[in-house]
Amino acid sequence: MKKIVLAYSGGLDTSVILKWLSNSGFEVFCFIGNVGQKENFQEIEKKALKTGAANVLTYDLRKEFVTDFIFPALKGNALYEGRYLLGTSLARPILAKAQIEMAKDLNAKYVGHGSTGKGNDQVRFELAYYALNPEIEVIAPWKDSTFLNQFKGRNDLIAYAKKYDIPIGVSKKRPYSEDENLMHISHEAGMLEDPNYRPEESVFTHTSSLKDTPEDEEIIVISFKDGIPISVFNESKKVKITDPLELFVYLNDIGSKHGIGRLDMVENRFIGIKSRGIYETPAGKILWTAHRDIEGLAMDKEVMHLRDSLIPKFSELIYNGLWYSPEMDFIMSAFNKSQEEIDGDVTLSLFKGNVTTIGRKSPTSLYDQDFSSMDKEGGFDAIDAKGFINIHSIRLKAHNLLINKKKK
Repeated sequence: MKKIVLAYSGGLDTSVILKWLSNSGFEVFCFIGNVGQKENFQEIEKKALKTGAANVLTYDLRKEFVTDFIFPALKGNALYEGRYLLGTSLARPILAKAQIEMAKDLNAKYVGHGSTGKGNDQVRFELAYYALNPEIEVIAPWKDSTFLNQFKGRNDLIAYAKKYDIPIGVSKKRPYSEDENLMHISHEAGMLEDPNYRPEESVFTHTSSLKDTPEDEEIIVISFKDGIPISVFNESKKVKITDPLELFVYLNDIGSKHGIGRLDMVENRFIGIKSRGIYETPAGKILWTAHRDIEGLAMDKEVMHLRDSLIPKFSELIYNGLWYSPEMDFIMSAFNKSQEEIDGDVTLSLFKGNVTTIGRKSPTSLYDQDFSSMDKEGGFDAIDAKGFINIHSIRLKAHNLLINKKKK
């Protein structure tokens, strides 16, 4: 039989795909990646075996997800279209990597996934597969004519599941699509496809409503070394956390309590379709705010402006599934260099959905209080500024003369 490693979630789609592949002559090995989604992995494994999987392996990828994917994105302040913190996009390359490694261990020629033909994930998974193993063969049923002829919609999937006694689940399905991991949870489709529809509070599961958040601010201090968060200290509770995974989970918990990290936006998918997404990213919002602030203190002006010019491209590469690309290697090399002296502490106030920087200090600070002070002369002779302005005004004067000449 042909061996295939299938990315398996335990939902209706991948369960039907598992059985369909098995009935089509494949020996199906199910891959489950734990990137922080709140799931009963033992139950998912049992369901896969009952549905016909030859074996099921669950990989705990949470710490690697934080250190090797989220933190590198933080170094570049990645924001897709200036707003989206890329929670789903960042999880795909680590899942694909682990799936390809599983296929290698099993000597499997095929990998498969259940992503649809309209979304971004099909691109993210498959580009990562091919980058990591150019010889791999990908089975994507939602782009397979035989599968599509058999399954026109959800009702066909349900009928197939009933025919083969595949558990569909008794819990009431939330009427929209969701993706959850350590970085975020996303909500889209269903009634949320109307961009003018205000989501009900029941949509949100990872952040508290502002009316339910504490009435007092909470003060935390995040410490950075080479642009990477190395600790978080809660001043009021005298709690300090240094482990990367524990740090990120803690920031998610405390950010959720204060209603931090909600985003409602319409974005441009890679394939050209506009999509409305609602995101909850508590820890990401806190870390991105703190990191940007410590850079203001410790990063050279021209390095910062050059790096910032690359943020849109960097974010687009992540969003489009090009984590394992030569251009990503190039950009990350530059970003790593830019972060070599980004050290220090940022003090933040968390209150009613807001993350507010209230202090910062750095051993590598480029800020000189004497130079900046309005009360001290220090730094340079103020008279020198006259020549500085004269030099920079030359091109403006020339431009003005040209305009006036044309008018005459």
